[in-house]
Amino acid sequence: MKDKQPRPYVLSETDYRSVLDTDIQVCLLPWGATEAHNYHLPYCTDVTQCDRIAEESARIAWEAGEKVMALPTIPFGVNTGQADVKLDINLSPSTQFAILKDITDTMVRHGIPKLVIMNGHGGNDFRQMVRELQFTRPEILLVTFDRFTSVDRAPHFDEAGCHAGEMETSLMLHFAPELVKPLSTAGPGREKQIKLKGVQEGWVFAQREWPKATEDTGMGNPALATAEKGEQFFRVVTKKVGAFLIELAQADINDLYEE
Repeated sequence: MKDKQPRPYVLSETDYRSVLDTDIQVCLLPWGATEAHNYHLPYCTDVTQCDRIAEESARIAWEAGEKVMALPTIPFGVNTGQADVKLDINLSPSTQFAILKDITDTMVRHGIPKLVIMNGHGGNDFRQMVRELQFTRPEILLVTFDRFTSVDRAPHFDEAGCHAGEMETSLMLHFAPELVKPLSTAGPGREKQIKLKGVQEGWVFAQREWPKATEDTGMGNPALATAEKGEQFFRVVTKKVGAFLIELAQADINDLYEE
């Protein structure tokens, strides 16, 4: 649209002069994945959700007077368990760490005091990476969170699901309905559990081999998804994330602990 104005809190839309004139306190780095999402959702599902949640959360903080910048979403994530799923694009954890290190080094070079990694894909796990990078880069505060666990999903969905289920399908119906095929085309999203009791109880981790764990790449039934549920959940999530960004922007990284 010709009358759409660049958003100053979205780096991909803003310009060099605006960036030079802004005392950016927080950069928000969304990190998604490019992977199959059952038969009804596009491969860009995680990226689209990351984009929209990051941009809206940054808007909330910006309009509250805090200089928060949403960076472009990294579109590839750790998909080691989906090696046999056609065109699921994998970054090994060591590759992901190298990318995050380079981004962190850039933030430090340009005096950005705080970097938030917003994870939008279940295969990513940035906590140990943050530990290592924080050890070598004390000049910057690094924090990370999973956008899909930032809010309790139970009040908003009948059966949220963890991948291409009711939650993700509802969000995509809100964000990009033109990319969502009729729900009648979707598989049931039934997840086959690993037989090991410790894994089922949740205290043992083993990587899921996706083609063995699901027939349609989904893990969660999308049948009850609606755009209205997606919009409601989107508002709740971005309100919470936006409030955290405001708090973080105002925080003194040298005085983070209570007396």
